[in-house]
Amino acid sequence: MSEDKRVDPTLAERVTPELTAAVKAAAEDGKITCARLRALAEDASVSYKVAGAAADLSEIRVHDCGLGCF
Repeated sequence: MSEDKRVDPTLAERVTPELTAAVKAAAEDGKITCARLRALAEDASVSYKVAGAAADLSEIRVHDCGLGCF
């Protein structure tokens, strides 16, 4: 994972390689929908913030966010 100063280190340390791989696999053109990222977080039993950190560290943008989680 790349170091990104925008990502809280306490969240970044909870990002697993499996979560990162799932986020990258679900992304299209460097983007992932909010709903899909929330589902990945729930599948991995992590908070939305940890899933958001995985997306940030993978340089994947979250779009179509209706809840403002990310």
